[in-house]
Amino acid sequence: MSEKRYQLFSEHLKCHFGGRVHKISVDAGFSCPNRGGTRDLPGCLFCDPGGSGAVGIDRGFPVAEQIERGKEVMTRKYRAESFLAYFQPFSNTWAATKHLRELYDEALAVSGVVGLAVGTRPDCLPSDVLDLLAGYHRRTYFWLELGLQSIHDPTLRFLRRGHDYAAFLKAYAGARQRNLRVCVHIILGLPGEGRAEMLATADEMARLGVDGIKIHLLHVLKGTPLGDMYEKGGLRILEQAEYISLACDFLERLHPDTLIHRLTGDGPRDLLMAPLWSLNKWEVLNAIDDELARRGSRQGSFRRTEDGGPRTEIRRPG
Repeated sequence: MSEKRYQLFSEHLKCHFGGRVHKISVDAGFSCPNRGGTRDLPGCLFCDPGGSGAVGIDRGFPVAEQIERGKEVMTRKYRAESFLAYFQPFSNTWAATKHLRELYDEALAVSGVVGLAVGTRPDCLPSDVLDLLAGYHRRTYFWLELGLQSIHDPTLRFLRRGHDYAAFLKAYAGARQRNLRVCVHIILGLPGEGRAEMLATADEMARLGVDGIKIHLLHVLKGTPLGDMYEKGGLRILEQAEYISLACDFLERLHPDTLIHRLTGDGPRDLLMAPLWSLNKWEVLNAIDDELARRGSRQGSFRRTEDGGPRTEIRRPG
């Protein structure tokens, strides 16, 4: 097992499957309610035209061919033995269930694919879609990746998310009722949020007992409304040392069993405007490890110190 001071998702996969498993990102041609929907919005502030900076996807090919191309890369670079098909850009449940089933089945039919991860928004999970996803959970290894970014409604309004925190709680409850594994996406460094607001999001994720979490840093991409704000000088971005400290604070407040899928953001080099230090991904991750070691703490340490143990008893993802 890993010697990390947090529950690393990649180690969970290795233990669960008995070998190296890597995600292959898939663009299945989805959009989202904030683009071309009924809300007359140009998308979230941070989202680029390709869907939040999805990297390394062979767009324009059928799902199965995208996966086959990804398999070649993952096998060569990481000696991967099995793969998860990750439906990543935009809202990958925003379609009729018949169409969703066809796409998910196409991915699962590819040799070496042992499971699915489906990324979406809280407002794209009606009951029939949740029932469909529950069927895949029973059939294969499955994760629902649910974009939240913050628990604070003023922040969600600023980001033009088009939903509030109550919508997330409703979607999360529906997923829990169906025993789905849920990985929640959050962002550190959002405008208007200080340390207290960001750590309140961590406390709430611990209270809910989320199975997994992706912690992103706010990064600015070309072609986004956020990029326009940055160019005009109206946006402050976290420095590397600030982010490392906040990430450690956040980890200390999470439930000890929550799987950490990501600890930093890594936008495409050709689109990234700021912070440029985020390109040094391994430097950031190593610095987080070093800071936790310096503190003598680990994931969940703050909760044990404050109240003697986790507030919410949850099942471990299996």
